[in-house]
Amino acid sequence: MSGWIGIDLGTQSVRALAVTGDGRVLGTASRPLTSHRDGPRHEQDPEQWWRELAAATREALRDGPPGRIEGVAVAATSGTLLLTDAHGRALTPALMYDDRRASADRVNEVGAPVWERLGYRRMQPNWALPKLLWLLGEAPAGARLAHQSDFVNRRLVGHEVATDLSNALKTGVDLIEERWPAEVFDALGVPAEILPAVVRPGTRLGVVDARAAEETGIPAGTPVIAGTTDGCAAQLGAGALLAGSWNSVLGTTLVLKGVTKELIHDPLGVVYSHRAPDGSWLPGGASSTGAGALTRDLPGRDLDALSAQADSRFGAGGRPAGPDLPVTYPLVSRGERFPFAAPEAETFTLGEPADDVERYAAILLGAAFVERLCFDYLDLLGAPVDGEIILTGGATRSAYWTRLRADVLGRPVTLRENAEPALGMAVLAAGHPGGMIRTRAVVDPSGADLREPYLRFVAELERRGWLDPTAAQHARERTAV
Repeated sequence: MSGWIGIDLGTQSVRALAVTGDGRVLGTASRPLTSHRDGPRHEQDPEQWWRELAAATREALRDGPPGRIEGVAVAATSGTLLLTDAHGRALTPALMYDDRRASADRVNEVGAPVWERLGYRRMQPNWALPKLLWLLGEAPAGARLAHQSDFVNRRLVGHEVATDLSNALKTGVDLIEERWPAEVFDALGVPAEILPAVVRPGTRLGVVDARAAEETGIPAGTPVIAGTTDGCAAQLGAGALLAGSWNSVLGTTLVLKGVTKELIHDPLGVVYSHRAPDGSWLPGGASSTGAGALTRDLPGRDLDALSAQADSRFGAGGRPAGPDLPVTYPLVSRGERFPFAAPEAETFTLGEPADDVERYAAILLGAAFVERLCFDYLDLLGAPVDGEIILTGGATRSAYWTRLRADVLGRPVTLRENAEPALGMAVLAAGHPGGMIRTRAVVDPSGADLREPYLRFVAELERRGWLDPTAAQHARERTAV
């Protein structure tokens, strides 16, 4: 029996998963990672990535694979990078995805035409290219750029490896031409010799060498496949693989990722696209709203109990959770990133919740409205949104919230048995999902009509000057259909 290994290098842990083609888990394990934070700085020790990855894979394979391991792929945090020497040894700590010590002014001044053509328009200070310029200020001769996944992939194969387009996106790779934009990097003073070759996710990088096999337990000769960022890996694990399908991840915040045949250009720059292994595009956006508002606004409350109470009061058989129920715009922190850009945005509630159950339901309803507005905005940009919608993230533990989201979207939503980045990397390593992706349930809308409260919510966002009138009008038009 063949198996594949997916590895997820996250912020707090590294997770390894060995799975068969029909979705049977052969073994899984995780190991913690530590960070060093100081104001805008966030660093990790690259050597710890390797040590804990090796420990996790050894444990995941402790009983030995029942057959051949056909491939391994690694997901990593987007925008995390370091400098290495010519032999792959770390010369600097790793600057993590949210390290903000660098400035993006220079890269945006020089690279604006390329960033505009790629659809995201501007880089943020925490993106990898600004951080690379910061590191190059004191870089020794012979230094090389390595993303998080590049560092461990080199250890796995024992020689220099190419980087993948997904992890290279925030370093400024030209996703259309699939190359580094030499004209931009020359102007920025980035030497061409520090840059790795670039390949699509899913490309074979080499095979596990004898030394790595001894340390990790992965059999020598196992193909090592170029991976993706953790967000794209989660999308692959969720099974959002066809044009028009979307993975909506609702946890602390809300993230949408989908599939399109053509590159989406967003005039606001809140939606940007990765490149898929087959050459199609993976657009997505991240909102600052989500379940994090629950722990902030209802500290110490039993959220499972509140979900059950809200379900009893407003769910099937109860009064609809909408026409006269308060609704909260559930920002986790000040400022919104998607489906509009409004640094000054802050949370608000329309109506007065009578108690904690209504306060809880108002947050859930507001998050569902933001999710709906995200799809309305994607439709305005020309992205197909008529395919399968797969819900993942912590919010799916609430059956009430899941039904509410289906009602607001007005269409069925799919829940998976397992949708995690490590599984997505196993899917990528295999080159196809096979039977790895399993559906747990499909939830149909109950028929509750929530259009009127949704339009009130949209109107309030427009009135406050956060939502563009064109986007608001498009939401109204789609709701009237």
